Amino acid sequence: MSENNISAENLRGLSEDELQKYLDDYRQELFNLRFQHHTGQLENFRRIQLVKRNIARILTVQNERN
Repeated sequence: MSENNISAENLRGLSEDELQKYLDDYRQELFNLRFQHHTGQLENFRRIQLVKRNIARILTVQNERN
């Protein structure tokens, strides 16, 4: 994912399928960032926090809809 931050307003305008795709992409990115961190290859530690925050936003929007 190239976007640093996604607002909740933008997420609310997406369909369920689009939200799920974003969620899957961010979870894969988080896995890769954690792997890089543990192997000592991660340069931008702040990115982990941003990705986790974006995952939380997506989950919040999904829960609002349910």
